[in-house]
Amino acid sequence: MMRFIIRILANSLAIYLAAYFIPGVTVSGNWKVFLICGLVLSLINVFVKPILKLISLPLIIITFGFFSLVINILTIWLLTKFVSQLNIAGLVALILATIVVSVVNWLVSFLFKKTARSES
Repeated sequence: MMRFIIRILANSLAIYLAAYFIPGVTVSGNWKVFLICGLVLSLINVFVKPILKLISLPLIIITFGFFSLVINILTIWLLTKFVSQLNIAGLVALILATIVVSVVNWLVSFLFKKTARSES
């Protein structure tokens, strides 16, 4: 449960950073909207993303994992369909937002795996 809460907060932070730094990514609302975005993105990652990865496994293998970026782009696009306050204008903004979200999630995973190892 704690890992899921951390994931929600990381996704919320990632969406905030994408909206702050990337032109074309806008969020209308306050911090609650960022938390909603983080929650919805976390739910998409838990329920939808594994199905997409399973279906596209041959493409992921053929492209040496590059197609995973396409799946990540699709999950961010889905997020914009579920959260109307999030608007991403254009493919370039969508790709850059996906990269920001991926990097933030990677950093959070790295930091929490490192602290988990040092505690045990």
